[in-house]
Order: sequence, then structure tokens, then C-alpha cells
Amino acid sequence: MTDASTVALHRQLGMTDDELDAVIGELGRNPTHLELAMYSVMWSEHCSYKSSKPHLRRLPTEAPWVMVGPGEGAGVIDVGDGLAVAVRIESHNHPSAVEPYQGAATGVGGIIRDIFSMGARPIALMDPLRFGNLDDARTRYLFEGVVSGISGYGNSVGVPTVGGEAVFDDCYKGNPLVNVFCLGLLRHEDLVLAIATGDGNLAVLLGSATGRDGIGGASVLASAGFAEGAEQKRPSVQVGDPFEEKRLIEACLELYNRKLVVGVQDLGAAGICCAASETAAKGGMGMDFDAARVSRREPGMNPVELLTSESQERMLAIVEPAQLDAVLEVAQRWEVRATVVGRVNDSGRFRVFDGYFDAIGVPGANPMPPPGDAAIVCTSDAEPVADVPAASLGDGPVYQRPLARPANLDVVHNDDPAAKLRAQFADGVDLGEELLSLLTSPTIADKSWIFRQFDHQLFLNTVVGPGGDASVLRLKGTTKALALATDGKARFCKLDPRTGAQLIVMEAARNVACAGAVPKALVNCLNFGNPEHPEVMWEFSEVVDGMSAACAALGFPVIGGNVSFYNESRGANIDPTPTVGVVGLIDDLIAVPPSIGLRAGDALIVLGTTQAELGGSEWAAVTHGLRGGRPPQADLETAVALHELVRNLVVDRLLGGLHDCSDGGLAVTICEMAFASDVGFEFRGTADGVLLTDAEECFSESANRVVLSVAPDQIGTVLARARAAGVAAEVRATIGGSRLVWRRSPDDRDPDIRPVFDLDLATVKTQWSNAIPALFAQPSG
Repeated sequence: MTDASTVALHRQLGMTDDELDAVIGELGRNPTHLELAMYSVMWSEHCSYKSSKPHLRRLPTEAPWVMVGPGEGAGVIDVGDGLAVAVRIESHNHPSAVEPYQGAATGVGGIIRDIFSMGARPIALMDPLRFGNLDDARTRYLFEGVVSGISGYGNSVGVPTVGGEAVFDDCYKGNPLVNVFCLGLLRHEDLVLAIATGDGNLAVLLGSATGRDGIGGASVLASAGFAEGAEQKRPSVQVGDPFEEKRLIEACLELYNRKLVVGVQDLGAAGICCAASETAAKGGMGMDFDAARVSRREPGMNPVELLTSESQERMLAIVEPAQLDAVLEVAQRWEVRATVVGRVNDSGRFRVFDGYFDAIGVPGANPMPPPGDAAIVCTSDAEPVADVPAASLGDGPVYQRPLARPANLDVVHNDDPAAKLRAQFADGVDLGEELLSLLTSPTIADKSWIFRQFDHQLFLNTVVGPGGDASVLRLKGTTKALALATDGKARFCKLDPRTGAQLIVMEAARNVACAGAVPKALVNCLNFGNPEHPEVMWEFSEVVDGMSAACAALGFPVIGGNVSFYNESRGANIDPTPTVGVVGLIDDLIAVPPSIGLRAGDALIVLGTTQAELGGSEWAAVTHGLRGGRPPQADLETAVALHELVRNLVVDRLLGGLHDCSDGGLAVTICEMAFASDVGFEFRGTADGVLLTDAEECFSESANRVVLSVAPDQIGTVLARARAAGVAAEVRATIGGSRLVWRRSPDDRDPDIRPVFDLDLATVKTQWSNAIPALFAQPSG
């Protein structure tokens, strides 16, 4: 039986009565305040994955080239020549909704530490972002703050941001999504894992002093939804220092290179409590920890604050006593604070003291207290303020939450927008204004306002930067390169989460294929609403199964990821928003891959078939507010054939340009190609008005389509290869001039019959380029 004060406290910390009972059962007594705080953060949704674990186990995670799969700081794959890449994607959604600059900046800092904790040098960032509509002043504030936070931290720490996404939809108005992807490079022998082994080894805290910023930050903010008064959560948002992080990167990489550490873990969510207990538990060991050894940024901090603070730029290294002096010398040279805070033992328990190590001769000494604090009295008779089984903090409850298909889903499926749009846009209607509306919508409009704020050429590895289908990084000293793409389409998942997840994986793989790469691994960030709602858990389960099927069919594993639940505001859940990052390998990069531009004098070939599939499309949902229907079909067999065909065409240098067809459909895709090269086109439609109207051909978002720019002397070769691959292919346009023209049929040149659209390239490109800056009253340049 617990007393009233303990019950009140556990509920304040977000624990249920059953969870408190489980803690008491584990310990055989009531927990101390520190123990209760540690269990509350470690058993939070963000840290424990207690609602998602049963489903995530269904994802395919193995392949011969996988060196480290899910469960470590980052997934690691072999890319040949003794090299490996570490990959991770994370969310900082809730902190960014409270304080956008620091929320985004510390999201970047945290994912960078995940990467270099594996022994890898971080070499690239990408940022998939989701916001409400930009006509809302607060959304503009959040958007501008997040972009500034990403650029401010990434540019300063010296890691290039090479791509990403920005999507705008009302479902994110109160709960933006800030997902961050990072990739690092390492040699096989430099791989480091987060594990504490060796009785008597020392735990050394590296980096910033610990403050009250971020106490319960990610673990608390990401484990509940937003309601009125969310601004009161601002103190839980961490504060980042990219210059401290840069020193920490270099110090840690030197420690790895000189083999001075046994294991390393980043201090992220749940702070010291998580890093110390997890490293001990993974090694089957225990650890004694002395809170008095932690450097404090503020006076009056107690062990609860010190153990759960999520102050940034900190790492925990496990060091053999014989290597301690060398570790401290490296830290001093890089001007990184280093303090012995723990000692590994074989007890299996995590014990926390507050004034013990100095009295028993553990190497090191208590740091100087902050102004206003007296020196901590140390005694060899000190009793622990926490004493728990180390593994129990990471072995929290696992919930089989109820699943329920949304009751209105059949109604939504039957509300197909095609009939309404056909009635409004019969063949013969000029679609120029419809196209302009799409091109100037923020999700489709030019994103250079965002990526011009990022330095994407740091390290000089970037072959293809932001703005294309995939970013491409060369691996110096080899002929190899990596292609990276992030993708997500929540509206498809809202209509059919299983199919939507497959379409997302297919698109990311298609994007890296457009760079000539073979997809090797996927990481996911699964952003969902409240897991206590059965409909949300049904969507989650369906997304996992769809993603599993797509990865299995396309031949690459899921090597890591993140689950972000409780993305809701005032009781309204966001649409299910899985975002994925796919890494592809180019074995022999002999030239820059073709761009998304058109080449004057080429023919335009469309690979794939277009069907009347408008459910979830940008045209139906954004332009006309029609959000029902079903998403496009996800034909995985066709995707395999298409990706191989496209990849080989790129590798054999048969293309002048190419672009994946996705948001906005074929008309938007070809216009984007025209904008990239300032070259116009004359497209010849094939709509028959029965199976397919002009509008459907323009704006349908059917999957498995790629648009090619092909020289006249290569047309026969490309078409023959497509036939051999079983992929539909047709010459559909001539490229050249200064206008964007879509004619109604291949033979329709009657001047009395209006084309589907006929627009001036320069004028439309200016509107597309200025759409986002205009919302901030800024010029595009």
C-alpha cells in the first residue's frame, strides 16, 4: 500500500496506478522520489516504446550487409571497401511546438550524437517537416523558427543539410512534425556500441554541464498531447550549443580512433538515468553512480534533476582505469569537460549516491559547486538515494492496446472525389488556373526559401543537393556514392494506412533509383496520434504491415527508427504520418547523375501508366477540399521492375534528365522539370474522356511513374529496354521553347481547340518560386 503523497507524485510524473504497482513489485517496497522519477522517464512512451513494441517486431530487419540493426543509437550497414554508414531518424515534434528554434536545433544536435556515438563521423542531415497551413500567423512563426533552428545548429556544428521535405496541412496546425535524419561514415573497425562491460571500469561524463533545461524534455513532452497552456511546457525544451557539440564530436572520434573507450552512449531522452542504466544493462552489469560528480550549471540542483535532465551536448563513455589519463588528456585538449561519475560492477544494480566517490577513492573529484551552493559532504557511509535492478528501467510494461478500424472509413472510401471533379472539369475546360493553384500551394511550391538557409556543401561530398529526387554524396577515396531520400504522404495513410505505407516506401526507393542507386536500408519515423485511441493503434498496426510488405518486396531492411505518439492537439489526432529515409548505394559514380531538368531537343518519355486515382491527391484535397476516396494502387511487382529499369538507364547514361512523378501528378512533375532547366515542353495527352479525363491525366497521383528526357538517338533503346522490363513507356512530348503546353490528344493541333493548358514558362516559374517567400513578405532572391 502506498501513501497519498507517493500516489499523487506518480500521477504527476505521468505513470498509471498499475505502473506504480509494477515498480513496487519490482523493488519490494515504495520507491524513493528519485527512483520514481527514473522509472517515470524510462517507462514513458517515448523511451520505452511500450505501445509500439509488439508491432515493430514484424518489420524485416536483417540483410547480409546489416552490421547493426534496431536497438542501438543508429543502424549501420556495410557499403564495401571497409566502410560502413550509420543512419538514424528521430523526431523532435513536441519540443518544437513549444519552442521552435531550440526544439529543432536540439533535435539536430541529438541525432548527430546518435550517429557519432556509433564511431561514425556525421556527414549529412535531412529534415522532413510538417506544419499547418501558412496562412496562419502562428504556423508561420513555428515554420520560420524550426527552419532557423535547423540551419543555425547544422551550419554551426559543421554537418551539411542535403535535403528533406516540407508539407503543409491543417492536421498539423497545433502539432507540427520536426523529423531529422542523419547519416555518418565510419570504418568497420571503428564501430562502437553502447555497452558497459568490465568490473571496475569507469563511466566518464563528457561535455556540457547539467542544467535544468530539458528536465523530462523529450521523455515527458513526447508522451502526452497538447492542450491549452502548452506554452507552460517551455522550460522542458532543451537548449543547444553547436560549438560545444563540435568539440565533443572531435574529442569522441579521437577516443574511438585511439581505442580508449569500451562503449559510449549519447545522453538524450531521460538523460543520465537512461545512458548509465542502459549501458550497464546491455552488458549484463551494474553501476554505482555519484550525482555529486556531475558538473552543475545552476545552484540548488538535486539528484532527481541531475539524473533526468536532458541538457544537451553530453556523452557517457565507459573507460578502463588504465586509459583514464589518456581520455582526460584528449578531453582537455579539445576543451571538453570530462568527469568520472560512475563505476561498473557485476551487481546488476543501478545505485545512485550523492557524495560517495571522493570518500572511497574513485578516481577524479567532485567539481566546484555553482555559485550559491556549498561543497557536497562526502562519506564512505553514504546510503544510496536510488537502488534498482539496472535492467528493470529498460524493461518497462508492454501494452497490447486495442485496435479498431475507424467506423467511418467505408463512408470515406465511398466518397471518391473523381465523380465530383469530373462534373466540374469535363474535357474542354482550361486547366491552367488549376495547375497554377497547385504549383503555388506551399507543399508543391519551390522550397529554396528553406534550403538556401542550409549549408549543403560542407565536407565537399555533396554531388546532388536539395531540390532533386534524391541527394547524392560521394565517398571520398572510393568510386562509390550514396543516394538519400526522405518521403511521407499522410493523406494516403489516412485513407488506407497499409497501402499508404507501401506507397511511401515505393516512392523513397523510386527516388534513389532515379539517382542510379540500389536501395540498401530504410529508417522510419512513425508519427501518430494518441495510442490510447483504438483507431490510432489500428492505423499504426496497418502502417507497420504495409511497410513490412513493401520492404520485403523491394529487398531492403528496416535498420532503425523512432515512434512518436501523442501527436494531437486539443483532442484532435494528426493524420498517421510515417516518414521514411532510404539509403541507396551507387557502386561506380563516374559522372553526376542526371538532374530533374529537361534538355532542349529531347523527347519526353513517361514510364508507367496513369489511372483515374485522385483519392488523397494534392489536387482533390488541397485545391478542392475533397479528402475522401482511396489512395492509388501499390503494385510492388511493377515497382521492382521500374526501379531496376530506371537505375540501369541512369547508370548507362542514356538520359538527359528524369523525375519521379508524385505530388500533383504528371502536370506538376513535368512543370518542375521545366523550371529546373528553363526549357518548355509540348505534351500530348491521351485521355479518352471515359476511362481518363484530361484533368485526371494531369493531376492523378498514380504510383510507379517516372518522366524521362531522352535524346532522339536513344529513344529506341530506352523504349526497347522498357518493353523487356515489362514497364509501360511512351513518347509523350517534345522539349523546347518557352511555354508549358499540354494538348488534348497526340494529333490535336487544331488552333480552334484550346489545349488543356498553355502557359508562359517564365511567368509560372516566378509564381512558383515566390509562393512561400510571399507569405513572409520577402523577395524570392
